[in-house]
Order: sequence, then structure tokens, then C-alpha cells
Amino acid sequence: MKKLLLPYKSQALDLKNHLVMAPMTRCRAIHNLPNALMASYYSQRSGAGLIIAEGTSPAPEGLGYARIPGIFSKEQVEGWKLTTAAVHQHHAKIFLQLMHTGRIGHPANLPAGAQVIGVSAIAAAGQMYTDTAGMQDYPVPVALTTQGVEDVIESHVSAAKNAIAAGFDGVELHAAHGYLVEQFLHPEVNNRTDKYGGSVENRTRFAITIAQRIADAIGKEKLGVRISPNATVGDLKAYDAATTQETYIHLSREFNRIGLAYVHVSLFPEAPAATLAAIRAAFKGTLIYCNGFTPETAEAALHKGGPDLIAFAHSFIANPDLDQHILKNAPLNEGDPSTFYSADAKGYTDYPALSQ
Repeated sequence: MKKLLLPYKSQALDLKNHLVMAPMTRCRAIHNLPNALMASYYSQRSGAGLIIAEGTSPAPEGLGYARIPGIFSKEQVEGWKLTTAAVHQHHAKIFLQLMHTGRIGHPANLPAGAQVIGVSAIAAAGQMYTDTAGMQDYPVPVALTTQGVEDVIESHVSAAKNAIAAGFDGVELHAAHGYLVEQFLHPEVNNRTDKYGGSVENRTRFAITIAQRIADAIGKEKLGVRISPNATVGDLKAYDAATTQETYIHLSREFNRIGLAYVHVSLFPEAPAATLAAIRAAFKGTLIYCNGFTPETAEAALHKGGPDLIAFAHSFIANPDLDQHILKNAPLNEGDPSTFYSADAKGYTDYPALSQ
């Protein structure tokens, strides 16, 4: 039996296999509300031992993209209960990724009264799609005050409690891919002069504080964090390699001290092997790797050591029963990128299972 399909057990996780479905924005949450279509989508993919549900905003101003879900209202909590119940019927675990987009957003995608905020008043280069006005330039975000930072931290804690109330087994803090938490980590985006800017200790304070307070609120065994060392998405520029490594070693040590369920590393080619090895040495809990894996390379990585679990993203879009494809060495279907971020079932729940 392939290791990918064997059960996995740690102090925090008890999974039916080593296969993780990575969080992927799919933009089906009309009016930012989780719905029955989304529940069907996740249910179809519950052959994974662990599903990490798509990036979900902890607050109205974090809804940077069109049609992404939130977890800050009673209606959203009720909507997510459809998904968690459907996934649990198949004996899979499901965590919810808390994703505050920060400066990667546009007012046209936000509820009335909300504004795009950021660690600093530095706009990202590029454009974002809006349903009402098409492609629009990223605006200059409103820089958070020190008290504003505290308010955002508390919104994450409240969102984590809401996720547990909705039936999730835990939450994943999105500290990757150029969104708000990584904006704090990045020395060229973060030009703050308060306790959240400047040194490595200060720039990591936001992520570590949120992680600690969520762990205190819902239990450390119900919290994971996603990181992406050396990522240049979201208009992030590469910065000094030594500083990058120091940043992620410090984070990993603090996450280990808190006792998180896992650290989820989104791999980028620019990430040096030495940085990944240092993360593994500093964090003793479950380590998940994601990005660019095939079933064969995932299996090899698990046997080689380093990651404990492997997450697949796009492979799960077109192969809802990816576990069966792996079991039977069946070729994988290719997804249709034109439907990745549309609003209906086409390209979402209509991919056939292998048995069909």
C-alpha cells in the first residue's frame, strides 16, 4: 500500500491517510455565504484524510476577492455547517483556512462600509477582478493603527471560535502568498515603526500573537499555519536570503513553542533547501508540503523524510476522488482554468469520479 494512503496519527491529528486537499479559492460563495454547492464540492473530495477549506475571511474588510466566503456572521456559520457535516460523513477531517487579504483587495469586492487595509500604506502593483467593474488597480490600503492591529487579531480569534461552532476540526492561519499576515513579515511591505515593524521579532509579532491567541481560545491541537518562504506572489519582492531564513526559523520555533497541530509549507522554487531544513529542525510537529507534487513525487517525498503529509491543490479540482486515482495508478484529469473562479457548478462539481 502506498504511504500516501496509509493512516496518519500524531498528537494532534488522526487521519485516514497522508493525503491533504490544499485550500483553493474557488469564488462560489455568492454574497460571501457558504452554500449547498460548496458542501457538495467538498463532500466529493473527502477521500482526503484532511481537507483545508478555501481561504475564508475573518472580517468584512478581509474579503478582497469576489465571492469568497467569510466566517464572521451567524449566516456564514450556519452555511459552513452544510460542508462540515458532509465531509464528516466520509470520515475525513476538515480545517478552515483563515485568510485576510489585506492590501490584495478592492473596495468593489467588499461589503458597504468596509475598506481595504494593510500593514502599511503601500499599494500592490497589478489589478484585481471585480464582478461590478471588471479589472481594477489595487488601491492604496489604509494603514492599520496599533489599535487597529489589535482589532484584526481579535477578529481572527472570534473567527476561529466561529469555525469550531460551524463544525470544523480546526483552522489554518494563512501566513503566506502575500496576504495580510505575510505583509507583516515582509520588510519591504512593512515599514511600520511600532512594535509590529522593524526587527524580525517585531515583524513576526503579528503572526505569532494571532497563533497564540487562537490556540488559547480553541486549543493548540486545532490550529495550523501556512507559510511560503521566498514567495514573490502578491507583489512581494525577494529580500535578503539571510533575513528570510532568520524570519522563518524564528516563526517555526515560536509555532513549535505554542504546539501547533501543523505547519503547512507552500513550496516555491526560490526557497533554499537550507531554509526548509531549518524549518523542519525548528518545528517538531506535523509538517505538510504543497505545490508541484505528482502522486509519484509525493510518495517519494514521504519516504525520504522531511514532510509528514503532502497536500495537493489543482489535482483535486479535476479529480474529486484523487485518492482512488492514486490507489489504482489511474491517469489524472486536467482542470479547466477558465472555470476555476466562476460562480456556478460548471468546472466545480461536474468533474466525474473514476467510477463514472
